[in-house]
Amino acid sequence: MTRIDDVARLAGVSTATVSRALRGLPTVSAATRHRVLAAAEQLDYAVSPSASRLAGGRTGTVAVVVPRITRWFFSTVVEAVEDFLHQSGYDLLLHNLGGREQIRQRVLRTANLHKRVDAIILVATPLRAADLTALAALDVPGVTISSGTVVPGWPCVRIDDVAAARTATRHLLDLGHRRIAHISGDPDDELAYTTHLDRRRGYQAELRAAGIRPDPSLDIESQFTIDGGNRAAAELLARGEPPTAIVAACDEMAMGAMTALRDAGLRVPQDVSVIGIDDHDLAGVLGLSTIAQPAAEQGRLAARLLLDPLGGPMVDPVPGRTPGPTGGRRPDAPTPPVILPTRLVVRESTAPPRAN
Repeated sequence: MTRIDDVARLAGVSTATVSRALRGLPTVSAATRHRVLAAAEQLDYAVSPSASRLAGGRTGTVAVVVPRITRWFFSTVVEAVEDFLHQSGYDLLLHNLGGREQIRQRVLRTANLHKRVDAIILVATPLRAADLTALAALDVPGVTISSGTVVPGWPCVRIDDVAAARTATRHLLDLGHRRIAHISGDPDDELAYTTHLDRRRGYQAELRAAGIRPDPSLDIESQFTIDGGNRAAAELLARGEPPTAIVAACDEMAMGAMTALRDAGLRVPQDVSVIGIDDHDLAGVLGLSTIAQPAAEQGRLAARLLLDPLGGPMVDPVPGRTPGPTGGRRPDAPTPPVILPTRLVVRESTAPPRAN
């Protein structure tokens, strides 16, 4: 079996130079790189990814922390992150919190990640003061996605949740609706998400801008799931006069609300219009109007933002291209969030209110 020192002897260079040349680092001259590549080809030498990573003082692994991998947004983001990182030569270490506070603390506040990863991506993971201290002690770069917590020196990729909810509410108002309900996230969730709070603010702000005082009886809290949306809509109907429209804080809740309305003998949108936020893969199939957010793009962008402080890709995803600069460090200064745009997608679930 050919070893790296065999390649070094044939090329007339050190093993460290062979490692740098095969990793494509710019510190090796073109002539030396050509000699090393020729020797490696002649000896049929295959680079060991783990050896190459260790030679550079890196693990080649990025940790990705998500609250619940089974939710559409989280799984879509993780898939995009994994695809981008793998193309760049990195492995992904997934931590699925399963919605449990105890697991969140174990992952973020212990030595769980110490010397195991080169960087961290936190997806919609709420943070407390002790978490920020623990992350700073790790001294690795990171990115947050869809997070309400600022980590000093880490970029944040997200959408404007307030604006998204305002757009959804404005669509219903423009159709002529005035009795508009809202179903949102559960404030008693162990992980204490903040997304639902921003979306509620957007809903209420748009109502007030239209001269409508938000009605607490039309605002129901439940889980960000199809079942949660179903139960929230059923509770709305049990309170008496149904709304003419519903803004759901996510598409899965909207789908559950549509089922509850139809089970109660109400037609969507003839009796009650429904709009969600996400543009879930099933939204088009169900004819659900929604505010589309670029979930996969948030994942790809977050992964891309990690490459600079990590010193570029381990393996360049574009053959023949010179990898990025090495030795980058994350800045200590606050980093402005990267806010990606959303868009209104009108389908069959929304229409003007039925004339009395």
